Amino acid sequence: MRRAWILFALAAAIWAASTEKPHVKRASLTAMEVSFDRRLERLSDDPYLLVGLTRGIYLEGYGAVFTSEVSLANGLAPSPFRPAITKEDIAKIRAKKLERLPALRQSMRDMLLAAAASLDEVPAGEQIVFGVSLLYRPEEDRSGLPGQILLQGTKAKLLDAKLGRISLDQAVQSREF
Repeated sequence: MRRAWILFALAAAIWAASTEKPHVKRASLTAMEVSFDRRLERLSDDPYLLVGLTRGIYLEGYGAVFTSEVSLANGLAPSPFRPAITKEDIAKIRAKKLERLPALRQSMRDMLLAAAASLDEVPAGEQIVFGVSLLYRPEEDRSGLPGQILLQGTKAKLLDAKLGRISLDQAVQSREF
């Protein structure tokens, strides 16, 4: 009888352990945050202005979500030495931002792949999401420039893309607002 209870207790413990939901460690998210910040800072010789450090959170049953705030180019601000910003200055900043958008988009895709490969605790069916909010000065011409870029994909599809089984376009959903 005692032996039956021991076997029952052992079976119950194994069952309980198998039904536990994954717990993503804060250290894993922090490592990705630091990695994303470094990638964003190195996008060009004239670094993008990382306005806020990348923040990551794990939402149980959904996945890992990372957000960041970036200015694609340092804009000119009025000062006593430059009281007015000219239309030429505004046009130069706009051109620089338009030029840098493709590199930002590609870097975000690379970050999604890196997160899928690094975040072992995130289940394969859950999402990896990376969103960047782009900052602008009020006087800037924002036509053709997004305010936010959002990329996401399930971990399994992102890993398949990383291994070359499917194209990156099949793995990543992209939206710009």
